[in-house]
Amino acid sequence: MRRSVILLILDGAGDRPVGGRTPLEVAETPNLDAIASRGECGMLSSVGRGIRPGSDTAHLALLGVDPFEYYTGRGPFEALGLGMELEPGDVAFRLNFGTVDRELRVLDRRAGRIPDARPLAEALDGMVIEGIEFRVAAGVEHRGALVMRGEGLGWRVTDVDPHETGVPLRKPRGEGPEDERTARALWEFVLRAHEVLREHPLNREREEKGLPPANAVLPRGAGIMVEIPSPLGSRGLRGAIIAGIPLVKGVGRALGLEVVEVPGATGGKNSNFRGKVEAAVGAADDYDFILVNIKAPDVFSHDGDFEGKTRVLEAIDRCLEPLLSFEGVVAVTADHSTPVSVRDHTSDPTPVAVAYPGGRKDHVRAFSETECYRGSLGHLNGNELFRALLDYAGLLEKFGA
Repeated sequence: MRRSVILLILDGAGDRPVGGRTPLEVAETPNLDAIASRGECGMLSSVGRGIRPGSDTAHLALLGVDPFEYYTGRGPFEALGLGMELEPGDVAFRLNFGTVDRELRVLDRRAGRIPDARPLAEALDGMVIEGIEFRVAAGVEHRGALVMRGEGLGWRVTDVDPHETGVPLRKPRGEGPEDERTARALWEFVLRAHEVLREHPLNREREEKGLPPANAVLPRGAGIMVEIPSPLGSRGLRGAIIAGIPLVKGVGRALGLEVVEVPGATGGKNSNFRGKVEAAVGAADDYDFILVNIKAPDVFSHDGDFEGKTRVLEAIDRCLEPLLSFEGVVAVTADHSTPVSVRDHTSDPTPVAVAYPGGRKDHVRAFSETECYRGSLGHLNGNELFRALLDYAGLLEKFGA
């Protein structure tokens, strides 16, 4: 029997104990516990054991791609997630609009969290330097993406963003001749962009109001656009992605998944959790595989906010009722652990639960790190979980005669 798959990613939900228990163990999550008790549970190391995954590499693995073969950097996914069109060979960066002084020392990496940088991005978009076209798009607040298009570009280029304040922008460097050419053109773009932005009417207005001007771009996370075979498309399956953050949308677009937009799905602490879940269930008639990312647990994790993470897990859980009546395959996990005590991603495995009508059940009755260790799924990586979900849905071909 063919079914659809909904894979729910509670971004960064995995954790380490604080005072003896993790946020998942403290939180009241009856719907997550119901999913766990209806099926099989285990632990997941999305990219592999002992590896600290980024959200991009983790989502690639969860969608059946080997990130060690196809991942070059975060930039292309950020650009795709902002709706930019990329071609093979394009080099892309994520960037911030920030504030620098006359010596290009960084005063504020976020320009006071400028609410809308679109006019600034438009002023820079389309600049050409040494035959290389520079495309710029703004995202939420100070965030954006930069794409370089031209012949003979390399992507092994260091960040311009120094990732701290009080120090100058970093002149980028490259590893080989193509990388060095890209780095030189990128630095020239950064310098010209500073000249344009410091005279922009929006920044003059901000300075008059005593606000930090967004007078510089801070590119980082270089990557080159490559063609990534789609594990869904190659099987003739349709996939969809539901997410609030451009990065995850971009991973989906790179693999040929359709982005389903949900009103109020911001990727922030107060995103439209219920809307995402309802949209996934509603899309099951049109798609074979639907990945839903809920970013909020990771946001609280990076803030080191144990109580906030616990409460948002409870808020998410209250929105999961539609999954309990879904007739397809439901899987819940995290792309990685982000312990509040660390405030960053770690290699700690994350819990995973999979349930579907007629499927096996184990003895796990709660969705948490300690309980899911006892489950019958064992310890999986992202590719293994992806293939298992396709099989449970009747979508996987037999290997061999």
